[in-house]
Amino acid sequence: MTTPPRHLKHPLRPDGPDHGATAWIGRITADLDALERGSQRRTLTSMAPLTGGRIHIDGNDYLNLSSNNYLGLAETLEPLQATDAQFFGATAARLISGNHPSFSVLERTLADLKGTESSLVFSCGYLANLGIITAVAGRGDAVFSDRLNHASIVDGIRLSGAGHHRYRHNDMGHLEALLRKTRVSGTRFIITESLFSMDGDMAPLPEIAELKERYGAVLVVDEAHSGGVYGAAGAGLVNELGLTGEVDIQMGTFSKAYGSYGAYAAAKKCVIDHLVNRSRSFIYTTGLPPILNAANIQALRLARTADDRRQRVHANADLFRSGLTAAGLDIGNSCSYIVPWITSDSQLTVAVSSKLRDARLAALPIRPPTVPPAASRIRFSITAAHDPAELREAVSVIAAVAAECGAAAPAPERGLLI
Repeated sequence: MTTPPRHLKHPLRPDGPDHGATAWIGRITADLDALERGSQRRTLTSMAPLTGGRIHIDGNDYLNLSSNNYLGLAETLEPLQATDAQFFGATAARLISGNHPSFSVLERTLADLKGTESSLVFSCGYLANLGIITAVAGRGDAVFSDRLNHASIVDGIRLSGAGHHRYRHNDMGHLEALLRKTRVSGTRFIITESLFSMDGDMAPLPEIAELKERYGAVLVVDEAHSGGVYGAAGAGLVNELGLTGEVDIQMGTFSKAYGSYGAYAAAKKCVIDHLVNRSRSFIYTTGLPPILNAANIQALRLARTADDRRQRVHANADLFRSGLTAAGLDIGNSCSYIVPWITSDSQLTVAVSSKLRDARLAALPIRPPTVPPAASRIRFSITAAHDPAELREAVSVIAAVAAECGAAAPAPERGLLI
């Protein structure tokens, strides 16, 4: 396996003899102090989502620009009650006594939506990626992973024991060079997100599918952030691009556009059967609460006919991206409702986030290790629930904060989109 990036190494692993609880507490304290000095220390804040793309924080209401509720479905799902058919808890792992009948309904609905033979529900996206990768890949195999893939993908590859080969973000030349030169005794896997969670750009899936065929690889695509918004009935970007038959495993979540919680894998029946038998994060985890299965079934049904919401989130995102670009802000290659303002410096990012919060905009800073060093950013998430007028006002506020902090280039002559 390759050496993990420097910013992902474990900060508490001692270099020499250092034993006992006292020394351990000392290392933890030193690590927290280092995070504080680097403006990377995180704290939890009580937050209550509100309707209309807003959020309640510490007694005040803010425009919520940090939610993954892309279609605004979280506020439209009908309240559910725990009845005999919808328990709050599955009470056991699914292979023991927790396989409630609602799982079968949800998994059939998913397979139909994704155009696959079968599907399997996991408790969350992190456990899904961890369980899928460790079940299908192992020693002797080689996994080729986009450098900006989610941490759950990185951790799954590490735990699998397979060779880990990271290609430069969306660089198909680099991916092919790695595929060509890497000698593999087992299977080649290519793993990518379809819509990248921190940059808001898309993987070149048609080109990746071509390389998958050319080099006889297995293709796994994480649709967590594209599911519900792209494709027919919200089936995802793989569906929209007509690549369902080329992708061997589609992973997705219910916690973004579907406004609920949980995750899934969709694939051929033999692959799903293999996951049931070999995926440790599935086998050794209590099943998703049946009441959430009911919520997820409801969310899939609502999303099927939510074309108006899909159009609205794209229109809102276009407005917001154009406004930030006109203000001279670096939004990278974002082409979606995930819009990063790349500020590079952690301290500046924290300061900007604080000023935005003073202006009643909830836009949180993203810093290492979530993103690489020198890639700190404010990550804005635009939803169908946002009012375009509020987004225009938000763009004006963000532009003013950027100018105050010296964090933006001079705006082009066309001016702000307001």
